[in-house]
Amino acid sequence: MSIEEIAARHGFSGDAGRAAYAALQAGGFSQAQFSHPELGGMGQWMSGGMMMIGDMFNDNLKWRVGSLLSELSQHREPQPAMAPPQGNWGFAQSGNWWPSELGSPASSGSQNDMAYAWFPASRRLLLKLSGDVFAFDTGDLSIYGVQQQQGSGMSSIVLNTSNGPMNLLGLNHA
Repeated sequence: MSIEEIAARHGFSGDAGRAAYAALQAGGFSQAQFSHPELGGMGQWMSGGMMMIGDMFNDNLKWRVGSLLSELSQHREPQPAMAPPQGNWGFAQSGNWWPSELGSPASSGSQNDMAYAWFPASRRLLLKLSGDVFAFDTGDLSIYGVQQQQGSGMSSIVLNTSNGPMNLLGLNHA
């Protein structure tokens, strides 16, 4: 799918889509700084969930821009394949808290005693809460951030998704 087709699906012109993609390229596809009138003026986006646009009170536009950048970040230019590490596959080999066979997450972050990692290829959201890891089936959702609200436990976690904010408890355990 082309940049223009992705942009159109989110209600933006091809020019806005190309500007967003160029900003993603400059940010290594995990962050973007952009300035385009259709994208709310000057703005910043990070795959961990941070999103700001100049038109700061336009929440609908903010969600659309976030969805566009999240989707475009998945369409990066092919990278050379790396040889898999030798030895055991699993948590210790990856150097991260998630299993290495899941690869690199499209979005990840942490706050207080909570961390998350989203793997769109396997349709999984992993959540580490107070040292315990939980897996959720994300279906066709795009996730570009996780927030921990006042309170504790999973009921205080809100996902920033392609469908807008969503309570974590709306997902099925994997």
